[in-house]
Amino acid sequence: MRREEIEKILPHRSPMLLLDEVEEREGVSYGYYTVRGDEFFLKGHFPNYPIVPGVILCEILAQSACVLLKDAMSKGQLPVYTGLDKVRFHAPVRPGDTVKTKCNIKRVKGPFYFAEGTASVNEKVCVAAEFSFAIKGA
Repeated sequence: MRREEIEKILPHRSPMLLLDEVEEREGVSYGYYTVRGDEFFLKGHFPNYPIVPGVILCEILAQSACVLLKDAMSKGQLPVYTGLDKVRFHAPVRPGDTVKTKCNIKRVKGPFYFAEGTASVNEKVCVAAEFSFAIKGA
């Protein structure tokens, strides 16, 4: 699905919608985001050598995973980050790179969803993490 369809699931909008495309296959989401170079988070991070901040990479993972929650969210509900664990950064992401995510939900307990995922560029893992969400009323 492309951005228009993603916006029907996620509450994020530009400049914080960080997925260009996402697909779901057998309970796994595969998201794609191409770093253009003009994003707000690159201004000053770092001058003459822009690198996507780690927190933004984690947000890209979260958005990719939350697409998997589309059937659990009713109108007016939001997926909210509740935790990040075992986050490891392996390689920088730079303008021109296309980030590919792979995320899945590991377990569900009440309103909490526990996920894991990786973000890669050219098949090289840049970040791996476990994270959790709660679905809240807006």
